[in-house]
Amino acid sequence: MTDSSDSAPRLTTPSFLVLGFVDQLGEASPYDVKVEAARTVAPFWSMPHAQVYAQCDRLVEAGLLSESRQSGGRNRRLLRLTSAGRAALEEWLADSAVAPVEARERGVLKLWFGGLPEVHSPAQIAEHRRTLAEYEELAETLGDLLTRGQREALEFGIRYERMTIDFWQWVEQRGE
Repeated sequence: MTDSSDSAPRLTTPSFLVLGFVDQLGEASPYDVKVEAARTVAPFWSMPHAQVYAQCDRLVEAGLLSESRQSGGRNRRLLRLTSAGRAALEEWLADSAVAPVEARERGVLKLWFGGLPEVHSPAQIAEHRRTLAEYEELAETLGDLLTRGQREALEFGIRYERMTIDFWQWVEQRGE
């Protein structure tokens, strides 16, 4: 979503990540958003914590989030979606435009520049198997507690890990 107005910021996927978590949590500090992102979407969408804080500031300034201070205690900043923020989030959720996937796999980049398959394949296979096991355990233990979209996102992670393992096994077998 972009706005031709000079005062409206260009909203990016990280912007919508923040809006989505504040919406899901109802009220959240930037720290809450960071923790929730790390706990849930990090396997398929990582976002550095400094970017979470910067996005929160931008979205407050743009009027898409409102800010208050928690009384007592640590006086934390608490954020809520404004009606404009809810409208922006709903518009983004309804937009079916496809953006190309950027698979940022360091091991593949190393292969491109001459990294040895016999060095990288075993490590990649082991790590992706570990991650796959984590996702499968999550699916088994939390499957019924997840929303349909959350379950489908987890299934994406499971299928991605299986595909990645298959790729690295193929790389490994080509060297034999």
